[in-house]
Amino acid sequence: MIYWQSFSLINNSFQFFYVNNPPFFQELTAHLGERISVNADVLEAHGAGYSYHECMPPDAVVFPNTTEEVSGIVSICAKYGVPIIPFGAGTSIEGHVLALRGGICIDLREMNQVLEVNKDDMYVMVQAGVTRNQLDELLEGTGFFFPIGPGVNATLGGMASTRASGTNAVRYGTMKDNVLALTAVLPDGKIIKTGSKAKKSSAGYDLTRLLVGAEGTLGVITELTLKLHSEPETIYAAVCAFPTVEAAVATAIKTIQKGVPIAKIELLDAAMMRAINRYSSLDYEEVPTLFLEFHGAVAEVEAQILKVEVYAHSFGAAGFVWEKDEARRKRLWRARTDAAPSAMALRPGAKLMSTDVCVPISQLAKCIVDTQLDIEKMGIMAPILGHVGDGNFHLTILINPEYKEEFERAKALNERLVRRALAMGGTCTGEHGIGVGKLQYMALEHGSSLDMMRAIKHAIDPQNLMNPGKLLPEI
Repeated sequence: MIYWQSFSLINNSFQFFYVNNPPFFQELTAHLGERISVNADVLEAHGAGYSYHECMPPDAVVFPNTTEEVSGIVSICAKYGVPIIPFGAGTSIEGHVLALRGGICIDLREMNQVLEVNKDDMYVMVQAGVTRNQLDELLEGTGFFFPIGPGVNATLGGMASTRASGTNAVRYGTMKDNVLALTAVLPDGKIIKTGSKAKKSSAGYDLTRLLVGAEGTLGVITELTLKLHSEPETIYAAVCAFPTVEAAVATAIKTIQKGVPIAKIELLDAAMMRAINRYSSLDYEEVPTLFLEFHGAVAEVEAQILKVEVYAHSFGAAGFVWEKDEARRKRLWRARTDAAPSAMALRPGAKLMSTDVCVPISQLAKCIVDTQLDIEKMGIMAPILGHVGDGNFHLTILINPEYKEEFERAKALNERLVRRALAMGGTCTGEHGIGVGKLQYMALEHGSSLDMMRAIKHAIDPQNLMNPGKLLPEI
C-alpha cells in the first residue's frame, strides 16, 4: 500500500514534507538520525540544478554517509512508495534533479571519500560524492590523472549518471570509457557491484554501462572504480584564430581524419570570444577560434604541432599563439572552462538554455553554419562553443523564461537544431543527458528502441520510484 503524499504551497515554489503514515518518518529518522532536512531553503537548493528549469523541490533531503545507509533509505522508500531523487553537486542542466512527484532527495555530498589509489593497476576507487576537483587535487604530483572534466565541479557519481565527457573526450573518451566498476543500490534497496578492476571482460551483460548514463532512473550509484591515465611528458596548448567558423571546423576535421592524437580541440565563435575577453580580462581577437592542447613526448608533440599548423594555415588561420608555460596554459584553459558564466555575463539576470547536439564530424561545419543562420533570423543571443574534435557543440542560449515569446523562440531554435542533428545521423545530447529537457526527442532519436528501454526500467524499478519522469517519456 502506498502511503506517500506530496503537496505544494506558495505557488508551487517549494514543497513541504508530509507523510500520511507516521511510521515512514519514524523509520527514516531511526535510520539516519538528524541527517534529514525539511528546511525550505535546503529543499529549494535541491530542486533546481544549473538551468532555466523551474525549481521543483523534494519533500525532504537526506544525507547518507555509506552505501549501507543509502540501501536503508531506498528500502524504506520502496516500502512506502516514496519517489527517490539522487543528487550530486546540483550542476546538471536538463532538470535531472527536479522532484516532479515530490519524494526524498538523496544528497551524496557526505559520501566523499577516496577509497583507494592503485598506481600499479592504474585505477582509483571513490565514493560517488567525490568531486572532479577533489580528485584532481589528490592526484596532483602522483604522475597520474583522471581525464574527464566537464566545465563545472561535478561529483563523479553525477558525471557517471549523465555519461559526462568534456574537453578531453576526443582523446580519452567519456565516462562510459573510464568507469571500470560500480557499486549501486537498486530500487528495492539491494546493493550490487558491477564490473571489475580488470581492463576488460566479456562476462555477461555490461551492467556498468547500463547504469552509466541512466540518470538515476535505475538505482543510486554510491561507489566507482575509475581508470587513471599517466600524465603526459609534455603538454602544449595553443589558440588559433580563423576568418570563419567553416575554416576553424575544417581544420578540426582534418586534424582528426589525419589521425593526429590531439588531446583537446575546442571551438569558440566570435560571440563567445567576446564574452570570455570581457569576463576574464583577455584580449584575444574576437573571431572564430580554436583552443588546442597536445599531450605526449616532446618530439611527438612538436611533430603534431607542425602538422596542425599546416592544416590551419591552409584554411586561412591568422596564426598560432603557443603556451608551453604551465601557468599561462592553465590561464588559457580557465578562460575556456569559464565560457558558460562568461556568456551569462553578457546578459545579467539571464537563464541558460544550453544545447549539446553531436553529429558525425563530416557534418559539423554545415550543422554549425546552418544553426548560426537560425540564431540570426530568430534574434537570439546564443554564443557557440564546442568539443569539435568529436562533433559535439553547444549553444549557450541566454533567455528570460518569464518572457514567454522569447522563451518559445529559444525552444524553437533548440528543436530546429536537434532535428537537424538527427537528420545528419547525430544525437540530441552528446554529454548533458536527457533529464526532462530533452524528453520530447527520445522517440524521434530511438524509435522502437524505447520499448526495450522501458522494459528494462520496469523490470528493475516496477514502482517507478527512481527519479521518476526523467530520461524516458511516459508510456
